[in-house]
Amino acid sequence: MLKIFSTQISGLFKKMIENEAFEMEDAGRLLAQAAVGDGSVFIHGFGEMQGVTAEALNGAEPFPKAKTYELGETISKEDRFLIFSRHSDDSEALMLAKQLKKKDIPFVAVSTSVPSEEDSLLELADVHIDLRIQRGLIPDETGNRYGYPTLIAALFAYYGIKFTLEEIIKEYEDEE
Repeated sequence: MLKIFSTQISGLFKKMIENEAFEMEDAGRLLAQAAVGDGSVFIHGFGEMQGVTAEALNGAEPFPKAKTYELGETISKEDRFLIFSRHSDDSEALMLAKQLKKKDIPFVAVSTSVPSEEDSLLELADVHIDLRIQRGLIPDETGNRYGYPTLIAALFAYYGIKFTLEEIIKEYEDEE
């Protein structure tokens, strides 16, 4: 099973690189506006995506100028947000996204795109990165699938964004 899962994860990462690389670069550029300026980069994960927030704040290599966001916290136009949720129609993520839109605060959303008749992070976010996980990666004997690695895929996207952001910060510092 682990070999199948490993192969499927590798394929997922390859698909994300092929289809989301530009979005990851755009996300890095958007967040760099706060990181090299006077703002903060607020990172908020919903559900299991809190693991990305933990990595960004407490990991061996913290995300530049990252802060966790608590509902109701004071934010400014210089701040930027990075939001992670399992699906693009997550109600809590949408509530935060609408608040940010209302305050004209740019943000990046990372989630699996799902069809929605209502609002979606795809439309609300300035940049959206699709995790591309519609079902589990491993088939069982009855035709069902399991192994739904949204947090692993989100961390992959997180690092794609982080590496771009760090390159931009380095270039900015070299120019000064």
